[in-house]
Amino acid sequence: MVIGLGRFGTSLTRTLIQNGHEVLAVDKNEQLVQEMAPIATHALQADCTDENVLRELGASNFTHAIVAIGDDLQASILTTLLLKELKVPKVTAKARNEMHGNVLSKIGADHVIYPERDMGTRLGNQLSSDNLIDYIELSPDYNLAEIGAPPAMDGKSLKDLNIRARYGCTIMAIKTGDRINISPKAEDAIHTGDVLLIIGSNDDIRELENDYERA
Repeated sequence: MVIGLGRFGTSLTRTLIQNGHEVLAVDKNEQLVQEMAPIATHALQADCTDENVLRELGASNFTHAIVAIGDDLQASILTTLLLKELKVPKVTAKARNEMHGNVLSKIGADHVIYPERDMGTRLGNQLSSDNLIDYIELSPDYNLAEIGAPPAMDGKSLKDLNIRARYGCTIMAIKTGDRINISPKAEDAIHTGDVLLIIGSNDDIRELENDYERA
């Protein structure tokens, strides 16, 4: 169940449908609902700040509800609270800022996301590094990063580089063209053009990048 069909909610609904999920898409705006009707499993115009409306929609029957309401913070908070009171197993709520997110967490949201902040952070990190391709934030302190192998690593094995001992990071996989080497061995070599999948703390990954950019 996706509540709020702005850019984020619409994109989320499309992706869930493409991945084979059934989605009820809901918004107060009739035009947004009509635009989503050919895509979502069901699309309905409704005010989800009304508990009776949520009951009529069968909210408690859904395994996961995503509150993607954008600008109306009061509606976002009230909808999240009502969904938890209706015993929806998992509620993910979109937050505009830290204060909004703190309120959502305190009223029971199982997961709070910050799309604008996270995209800004991701882009900032990409622009700050010549080698960083993408990353996934596993926690506030740890990332799973995709890094283009710098020239200084060319021809060297994982044993030669000793990344784990030197930086506290682990190379989880090496991608060479269309081939991916999962759990590479110590003797496996890295070459320019390879993409490394690395897990580690933000500071350790940054130190690794900085060292090899200077090499």
